[in-house]
Amino acid sequence: MTQQTRVPLPGSERQAVPDAQPAGDVHPDERLEVTVYLRSRESALNARLNALAAQPPAARAYLSRESYAQQYVADAADVARVEAFARAHGLAVVNTNRAARRIVVSGTATQLSAAFGVELAAYHYPDGGSFRGRQGPIYVPSELADIVRGVFGLDNRPAARAHFRRAAEIEAAAPRISYSPVQIGKLYDFPTGVDGRGETVAIVELGGGYSDADLTTYFQRLGIPKPRVVAVSVDHASNSPSGPGGADGEVMLDIEVVGAVAPGATIVVYFAPNTDQGFIDAITTAVHDNVHNPSIVSISWGAPEVTWTQASIQVMDQAFQAAGVMGVTVYCAAGDNGAYDFPSGPGRQAGNHADFPASSPHAVGCGGTRITVSDGTIESEVVWNDPGDGATGGGFSTVFPRPSWQPAVQGQAKRGVPDAAGDASPLTGYAVRVDSHDTVIGGTSAVSPLWAGLTALVNQKLGKPVGFINPLLYGVPARSGAFVDITAGNNNGYTAGPGWDPCTGLGRPDGVKLAAALASPE
Repeated sequence: MTQQTRVPLPGSERQAVPDAQPAGDVHPDERLEVTVYLRSRESALNARLNALAAQPPAARAYLSRESYAQQYVADAADVARVEAFARAHGLAVVNTNRAARRIVVSGTATQLSAAFGVELAAYHYPDGGSFRGRQGPIYVPSELADIVRGVFGLDNRPAARAHFRRAAEIEAAAPRISYSPVQIGKLYDFPTGVDGRGETVAIVELGGGYSDADLTTYFQRLGIPKPRVVAVSVDHASNSPSGPGGADGEVMLDIEVVGAVAPGATIVVYFAPNTDQGFIDAITTAVHDNVHNPSIVSISWGAPEVTWTQASIQVMDQAFQAAGVMGVTVYCAAGDNGAYDFPSGPGRQAGNHADFPASSPHAVGCGGTRITVSDGTIESEVVWNDPGDGATGGGFSTVFPRPSWQPAVQGQAKRGVPDAAGDASPLTGYAVRVDSHDTVIGGTSAVSPLWAGLTALVNQKLGKPVGFINPLLYGVPARSGAFVDITAGNNNGYTAGPGWDPCTGLGRPDGVKLAAALASPE
């Protein structure tokens, strides 16, 4: 295949990483695995989702994973063309999953560079981190340009950040108090008499791990049954606790919040590398997992939209569309750096930025609040913004248009985030156990699993999954009281006000009233 027969793959362009310095060539014989994603039947998926959006939960007919695999699999001819291309370049076909529309191929760095027309190089950060990177587009044969939607794994730069904040790291001398997830559930009036039994919550993790001993201790102290927790390896990653300074805090927070709210639910943790390939493969693995069959997905990792390739965004969003037609609800943390979304320091870009994947219209973006509690009830609740120590993400997408079910605000024609909120300030954070230590953690990372646990309760109460919940949330009448509107505070870019706003969305839930509103929509 000559260079002249190739064309740039739309949306594959990579920019240089700010402050990363070249560190030499990649070893030509280094063995790599790359995931190739193929085109989907997006128009058919959208039509089905639009039909579901107009129906109440009780009337919705979702596809089983088996039915989805029969109706929406990658075309066999498309698969054959891509596999033939791979073999022609000396690449091995490791795995083909037609339901997830992905083909994993492997080869040396030299073979893959030649096959996809890229130059791979090693880079390092001033702080010592390193990665394999590329710049510019990926090239594919012209006859594959309409078939291939993304090629991931050539570049393995870190893709996302965990959206959690440790209370111990806050320097401000501010009053602080912590709550167990069970206490937050009571404050938010989560349904009682159900425990999530029969539901499976998928959690996506891009690093870190959990300890069964810690989970046993934690749930014994809460006086509730320890949930069943299963680890699934994606792209050779695994449950690998790395110590209190790493991503273990994210992993344990997610599991402990879901498990405390819905101890009867099964929790399946999909561990993947922190790369765009790992993130996307973890999501498609969870969505199409016909062994564990998750009904809810919780994602507490993300990054500003502008840091993703368009191909990454498109493929991930299509996975969320597939989740919707199979009755799977997806929650994503909206970010912890306010409306800017970038942390302070190198690489920060000016202006306000929405966090992805929370900005996908097929996921529920979860923002953050700070609560004040008196005599066991919430006295006040405001936008989470601890000056200098984190604030809820929120704003408007530059990628996705405003969906029909979201109200137009501030003259915006783009998708607004977040959709909903919950307690996120580390100053009113969650008491959890990580690496044999009791600690307090906040951040919008806590809100995604909180909503996931609530949804497990609601699904059990309704007797069926709510699935693609976004249009249902916006369709809940204000008089139902399903949401408590948050009207005070800002996220350093936008100000809260009556109704939906780009700080806390529709507000935080009243669990019992939300379950009732979803069961009997008006």
